[in-house]
Amino acid sequence: MNTTDDTNKPPGDRSLRFIFQDTDIRGESVHLDASFQEILAIHQYPPVVSHLMGELLAASVLLSTTLKFEGKLILQIRSQGQIPLLMVECTSEQEIRAIARGAEQATSDNFDLLLTDGQLAITIDPDQGERYQGIVPLSGGCVAHSLDAYFAQSEQLQTRLWLAADDTHAAGLLLQQLPSQIVPDLAEREEQWNHACTLAQTIKESELLQLSAEQILHRLYHEEALKIFAPGDVKFRCSCSRERTYNALSTLGAVELREILDEQDSISMDCEFCNQQYIFIEDDLLSLLPSDEKRTLH
Repeated sequence: MNTTDDTNKPPGDRSLRFIFQDTDIRGESVHLDASFQEILAIHQYPPVVSHLMGELLAASVLLSTTLKFEGKLILQIRSQGQIPLLMVECTSEQEIRAIARGAEQATSDNFDLLLTDGQLAITIDPDQGERYQGIVPLSGGCVAHSLDAYFAQSEQLQTRLWLAADDTHAAGLLLQQLPSQIVPDLAEREEQWNHACTLAQTIKESELLQLSAEQILHRLYHEEALKIFAPGDVKFRCSCSRERTYNALSTLGAVELREILDEQDSISMDCEFCNQQYIFIEDDLLSLLPSDEKRTLH
């Protein structure tokens, strides 16, 4: 197994790409520590919500590695259960953020009760080009199985995920079959894929969370010829800004803005993802107010 110099590096906020050199299979591992804790510190979510958010964040990083352009990948779960909305984002720069709504009283340890009649939407949002979105019902009693089902139904390359999260850490492992280049025989390709997945299936959630990516790969695939690439850093970063908030206010319309200002003298907008507050007074919004009300600043 060909490794980098980071073999003994402990888990941290990093992703690690690897390929099986004798097969058409690639993989990705991710650990989230400080970035996950930063996100959880912004809101006081119940533990069951935090754990699901951690799994979804790990999945977003793993899936974002398939992006071949600048942009972001969004995973969003909507349900009729105790967690109405759970959404995470990961950019092509591996910057993550997340939010849950209406889940303050979520207490169940049952996936189906937490996310009753849930649907998982996967959105690819490039900085340039058209958005793409796929939607699949939640299935299999966990986030990983729901994502597995999405890839199985979408006629894409075979893909499997293993995810884990606790109160402070989140982690995941992805395997994906690549187009035929090394092994053309379909039966042999299937056998190699099943072998890699069977070994990955033996990983425990505690091992995903506690071991480094290199340790996990050695534990699973020490007899395989792997090529491991340099790790990538993952960090929490919110994409909100005063300019974006101003642009959002511009969609309200001049009359509505005037009514709000007359009532409360200023307009305060809070970012749900990071709790950053943006305050706009009348002078900040002159260009958005009715034309007959605009005045010259002195």
